[in-house]
Order: sequence, then C-alpha cells, then structure tokens
Amino acid sequence: MTDTSPAPHSSAPESALDKTFDPAAIEAKWYAHWEENGCFRPERPDAAPFTIVNPPPNVTGSLHIGHALDNTLQDIVIRHERLKGKDALWVVGTDHAGIATQMVVERQMEARQDKRTNYTRDAFVEKVWEWKAQSGGAITRQLRRLGCSMDWSREQFTMDPHFTQAVLKVFVTLYKEGLIYRDKRLVNWDPKLKTAISDLEVETREVKGGFWHFKYPLADGVTRDDGLDYIEVATTRPETMLADMAVAVNAEDARYKSVIGKEILQPITGRRFRIVADEHADPELGSGAVKITPGHDFNDFEVGKRAGFKASEMLNMFDADANVVQTADGLVPEKYLGMERFAARAAIVAEMKELGFLIPHVVTTTNKDGETETVEHDAEPRTIQTPFGDRGGVVIEPWLTDQWYVDAATLAQPAIAAVREGAIEVVPKTWEKTYFNWMENIQPWCVSRQLWWGHRIPAWYTPDGEVFVAETEEEAQAQAGNKPLTRDEDVLDTWFSSALWPFATLGWPEQTELLAKHYPNDLLISGFDILFFWCARMAMQGIHFMDDVPWKKLYLHGLVRAADGAKMSKSKGNVVDPLGLIDQYGADALRFFMAAMESQGRDIKMDDKRVEGYRNFATKLWNAARFCQSNGVVASTSVAAPKATSAVNRWIIGEVVDTVAELDKAMADLRFDAAANAIYHFVWDNFCDWYIELVKGNFDAETQAVAGWVLDQILVMLHPFMPFVTEELWSKMGTREAELILAKWPEPEASVDSAAKAEVEWLIALIGNLRAAKAELGIAPGARLTAYIAEVTEATRAIIEANATVIDRLARLDAIHFAAAPAGPVLQVGAGDAMLAIPLEGVIDIAAEKARLEKALATSQKEAKSLEGRLSNPKFVEKAKPEAVEKARADHAMHAAEAARLAAALERLG
Repeated sequence: MTDTSPAPHSSAPESALDKTFDPAAIEAKWYAHWEENGCFRPERPDAAPFTIVNPPPNVTGSLHIGHALDNTLQDIVIRHERLKGKDALWVVGTDHAGIATQMVVERQMEARQDKRTNYTRDAFVEKVWEWKAQSGGAITRQLRRLGCSMDWSREQFTMDPHFTQAVLKVFVTLYKEGLIYRDKRLVNWDPKLKTAISDLEVETREVKGGFWHFKYPLADGVTRDDGLDYIEVATTRPETMLADMAVAVNAEDARYKSVIGKEILQPITGRRFRIVADEHADPELGSGAVKITPGHDFNDFEVGKRAGFKASEMLNMFDADANVVQTADGLVPEKYLGMERFAARAAIVAEMKELGFLIPHVVTTTNKDGETETVEHDAEPRTIQTPFGDRGGVVIEPWLTDQWYVDAATLAQPAIAAVREGAIEVVPKTWEKTYFNWMENIQPWCVSRQLWWGHRIPAWYTPDGEVFVAETEEEAQAQAGNKPLTRDEDVLDTWFSSALWPFATLGWPEQTELLAKHYPNDLLISGFDILFFWCARMAMQGIHFMDDVPWKKLYLHGLVRAADGAKMSKSKGNVVDPLGLIDQYGADALRFFMAAMESQGRDIKMDDKRVEGYRNFATKLWNAARFCQSNGVVASTSVAAPKATSAVNRWIIGEVVDTVAELDKAMADLRFDAAANAIYHFVWDNFCDWYIELVKGNFDAETQAVAGWVLDQILVMLHPFMPFVTEELWSKMGTREAELILAKWPEPEASVDSAAKAEVEWLIALIGNLRAAKAELGIAPGARLTAYIAEVTEATRAIIEANATVIDRLARLDAIHFAAAPAGPVLQVGAGDAMLAIPLEGVIDIAAEKARLEKALATSQKEAKSLEGRLSNPKFVEKAKPEAVEKARADHAMHAAEAARLAAALERLG
C-alpha cells in the first residue's frame, strides 16, 4: 500500500519484530527520521491543499496536558489528510508572550542582583533575544515528543521580521481607517508589572475581606422624607472614597426619590457630589445606594459616563504602584499621599470611625446559659471574589489610563455574519450562542501594554502631543515635517499579533504562492477558553484584511481535568505532566487516550489506567503482527483488497470496508472519540481476537495475502492516532516504497459480503456465548462438550458443517447433533437463529452450582439495593463529595450487572 508520489526515503527491509513492544526505543528514532526526510510536508504541488495552524504556545512555555490534547487532535487530522493525498500544511510557531517572557528574563536578572532598568531599552531587548536563542525552544522539542507532524521548516515566531512587518501594517491601516484610536478608559492594571493586562491574564481568587457601611451626609442641611440626613453606602474597598464622584440610587426607590439631584458632602475629602439615579443601584441589595468611583471600578465607570462625566474628568487617586496620589481637584488630604492602597484602606476606615460615619456591624450571640451578648465590628466579614494578575500575583487595580484601542464592535460585525451565514462552521454548534453573545456586546479592545518586549507601537508624538502613526520613523517624520518626534513607549498586546496568525504565517503582506493556496485555512482546533481572546480576533482580522474567513471550520474542545473532575492547578497539586505519561506509557498511548476521550463539548477526566490500557492495546497489535510474521505474513503490495474465497477472509475484508467508512464519517464530523473507538474495536475485537483465532493453524497463501493486506490497512487507519508503533510495524513487515506517514489511505475496492458476514458472526456468537456460559457455571474453559439442536435451518446447518474444525477447536464441542437433547439438565446457548442444548449431567454438580449462584445472587442484590437507597437519598447526593457519589453509582451499576448475570446463569440451569 503506497503513495503514488516519489518516496523521499525507503523504509527498512523486512526484519523480525522484537518480542516486546518498547515505545521509548522507537519514538525518538522515527521522529528524527520523519523530520530529516521532509515527511511532514512532502512535495505535492498539484494536490488539493489542507491547512491548519497551531495555537502558538508561549515561547516561555512547556508542554502541559491542555497542549497535549490540542496538538494531538490537530496531528490526527493532519496525518489523516496527508494519508488522503492532500498537500497538508500544519503551520507551527510560538508566541513572543510579552509579559511572560519579560518576567522570565527579569527574574534571571534578579537572581544575579541585576535589573531591567540598569539597561537601555534596546540593550534589555537584546538580552531577551539571547534568552530566546538559548532557552526558547523547550516546548517545540516537547511537541516533537508527542509526535506532532508540523512543518518545522517554516517554523514561525510572532517577532520574526516578516511578522513584525505584518503587525505594523495592520496597526497603521486600522488607524488610518479610524478603527484604532487612543482613549482614556479603565484597564486591568497590574501594580507589580506596571502594565495593563487582558482579562485572560486575570484570575479570580476568593479572599477573606470585609464589607464596610458608612454614612455619607447630605449637604446643605437637606434631609430625606424619612428625616435622615445621610445616605448609607457599603463597600469592600473603602480606600476608593478618596476619588468618589457620585452616589447612585434607583429612580424607583421611594427612600431616595426626594434627594435625587441633591449633594453629598464626603466626610474625608470634603468633596461635594450629586446623588444620581441609575439602574445600577438595586433597591433589594443592602441600602440600595452605591458610592460611585468611576476612575477605579468598571461598573462605576459606566455609571459615571451615564451621569455625564467625561473620562478626562474622572478622578484618579493611584499611581502605577497603586499608591495614593493627589486627585485633579486637590481634595485628598496630604497625610494619605504616597500611602500604599491597603494601608490607606485601614487609615480611612479608622478616620471614618473616629468622625462617627462608620456604621458598625452588630453581631448578637447567645451563650450556653441563654445570655445574649452584642458585639460591634467595623465590617461585616465577606468572602470576596478578587482579581489577581496571573503573572504578577498581586491584586489587580482598575485604573484610568490613556491606552490604544481597537474598535472591536465594528470589526466584529463581519465575523458575526460569517458564523451566522455558515462561512465559518463552529463545532460543537452549541458554542455559537456564546460567540454571538460576546461578539454582539463586545467592548473596545485595549491593545497597548507598558512593556519593553514586544511589537512597539508605531506612533510618534510631537512635544505638544500631536500624534503621527506610520510603519517607519522616516514616514512619521515626513508627515510631521521638521517637528521633533518621540516614539510611543508601549508595545502591542500579544493577542494583537497572534490574531494575524492564519495569514501572516503564510507570508502576508507579501502576496505569496503559499498564501494564495493555503488561505483560508481549512480548520482551527482550539480550546474554548481562548474563543474570544484568539479565535474571535482572528476571525475579525482575517476577514478585514483578507476579505475571507481565516478558516472554514472552528473546532472547540474542552479542558482536561483531574480524575475527580476538578480543574487542574498547581495550587491544588493535581497537575498532570504529559511528558511523564509519555515516559511511562509512550506517546501513542497518551494520544489514543486523548482521542478516545474527546467527545464534543465535554471535558476530559484524566485516567492513568485508561492510558495504560491503550499502551496494552499497542502491545496487543504488536503481538498480533509478530504472530502474523511468524506465519509467513508480509507487507501487502496492493491498495485494493486481494481476492478471497474463504468466508473468514471475505468477512475480514468486509470489516475493513465498514471500518474505513466509519472512520471517514467520524473524521468528517470531527468525532475523535467515534473514530478512535471504531479502529480500536476493529483491531482488538475483529482482527486480534477473532480473525487470528479463526485462521490460526490455517495460514495458506490466500490467508497470508489477506492477513498482510488487513494488517496494512490497520497500520494506515491507526497511524493518525498512534504514529510511532504503526510506523515501526510498517517498516518491519516488508520492503516499502515509502514510509507509512506517506502511504495511501485505504481504498479497498471491495464490498461487504453479507453471506460471509452472517457465517462468521454466527461462529463468533456460538464461541463467545458458550465461553461466557462456561464461565458463569464454573465449567473449565477447555472442557469438551456435546451440543444438540432440535430445529435447524438449512443455512445454519451449512455453517456448522463448513466450520466443523473451527467449532471443534474454538468452541470445544466434540459434536453438534441435529436432534433433541437427552432428558436431564442442559445448558442452553444461542447463536443466530439456533438454540443449542448442551447436557450437563456429569459435567457439574447441578445442585451445588445452583446453591452457589443463588448465594452470590442474593449478595449482589442486597448490595445493589443498599446503594440504590443511598443514591435515592437527596441529602447524600447533594452533600457527599462528588467522587463519593460517583463511586456509589459505579458500585451500584457493577452489582446490578452482576445480579443480572447470575440470574441469567440460574435460568440456564432451569
């Protein structure tokens, strides 16, 4: 079975397989061979293209279990398409990872008592490039260990010169079109890294904190209808009151209608500000009044805009380190200036308490003697969902700064239409709703970062603040005339550059042949967690700059979770290292596990035992190939199925036909689990367990040819999932014109032979059912028995007569008599339309066996009933640990199945 294209390299001639399958011994050897011989992208200029791009991992990264899933699925697809003769291109590369990379280099500097600010910007960036050259390839080496057949000859990096050119062109073009602009808005500010960060780089943690209640006095002696002269507000961040600009109440809240538009006199700053009506204030929550600090809270920012404040008017009370600074109106008391934010919190609470404006949290308790005790606390204890920077590790501060923004709402419209109209197919389709909801409510995209490592923003300023945007400083100077220019210090968010991945990696803005042939890409496989940060942005930029979608299909997979279903995290200590699994079980086993468990829309629970089971699957195939080899089976020389006369050979050819069709459908539907299960069932059950059993001892020339052909089909069909073991077996079964990676996808040119299928399935049913019945009744597997069939069809009689030798060898039946069984206890076994009666007199002690089965049945029924009672108790299901509930369900299913099996065995005895 070979490709029609010239082979870049001939595989080794036939040689005997080792007795044991050793994954480590073959993986490194074959990967180096494939890469060195150009097997990942053979010359196929006239072939139809198929293109995928990998989600570029951070250059600082190492292979985690999510990468293993994502890249395994991509490799399965690309190997499948390559075997189908496509010009299959898998674009590979890494992301420069602005924050992560700068942090790695700065930490190394700190270890040497050095720091970034000891260098010029250019000198520091040069050090980052040095780090990248020495240490930036770890994850690409690890992807090779997984078996990823990427086109390494065209490896990309988001800071490569041609990629940088693309980034600059996109920025300048969007600016000229009015789709990039500079604005003052709130951002997620990391006070440790001193940069804005994206939502993806913010992780929410539960923190023990407080909820403080304060009186904000009404100005000018105004009172409410109820006679109170203050508004009660509550906050988890008292320090922000230094920049309060309003108090919001709901327009329908009767308590406050009379004071809407009146002024508050803030006790510490003396600032006067209005009470505004806004739907953000919920009458049902707390006092129904909310203090508004638009410069330091995302919700307050929107309330402030609705209240008429311009961003330039909103007060800022923090510097880049989150220390208190003077606000524009100069009303922050001097004693707070320079104070760290959390120290300021404590000081402000203390001052408000001293001034009499703190409303204490009163707790009343009753002791064992029935006496009550009332205690006042400054704050109500609360567990607060608090944003932290995932890199800096400190609390994120919403901060009002000037940043560069992309008009995402405008760019999103064509990307929304592309999914709605089917130009982009989202799989699973259920993700479309989430996509539309986010895209239709998209916010301006902040693309500037206060870093030194990254694509520097191509904007230059005159001393009076005039801005000129151009791809080069020369062009900017030409626009500015003789005015002196200073370049913007910021760099671009890494998501801005990675959004260009589907076309910039193909040579854009140059109009290359590669770009013309491979854009749009055919498929993107990605985790759902970066749907908005990466996938949606690629859709926006691809359509805008290429006038076409970046890919025709978007496949979103779930997360790999710990065995108990929990999300993996270093803090929980439940992170699984895929490289450790590869060391233990081999890359093929881990890959097959990922595919078999990948069911659209569901997360994967890690299960080492399943991985081990798939290593055993590879071992079973290895042993089957060794057995075939020892019986004169060698590599096939035909893509089409050989001629066959015997039923078992015609049957196995038909099973190949069915499996190829099943695999093709599963791959077209991106049902990786169905594809993996189809080939697993065929290899383990049909080929290894039954075909080899049925032909054992009868390897005539026809059977050798058929077995060699079927084994070749197995190796090709299994190759996308288990590339290493299949390539090794392919090379050892005979001389080939090309490696398996370049072989041809099965084209059996045969059909299912229904008569052969019926005959072999009858034999399988007889042998399997009889073996199971023997096991149920404690009869030795090798015990020879005699069977009777009272009524038999001509078709069944013909099958029995044609397969007497196989029935004798595998079913251990001395004879099958076409007559009624003698009187006495019998074992009844069904096969097809026949019911075989097997006398048990003298074979087992009927009474003793019945007693044993009845006792075992009673035990299983008792256990099943007990577990059923526990599972039907809502308190157990709701309060027990999830793993305990899951174990109870599994145990119940096991005992119920065992009870059913034992009941069936008793019924057999009559």
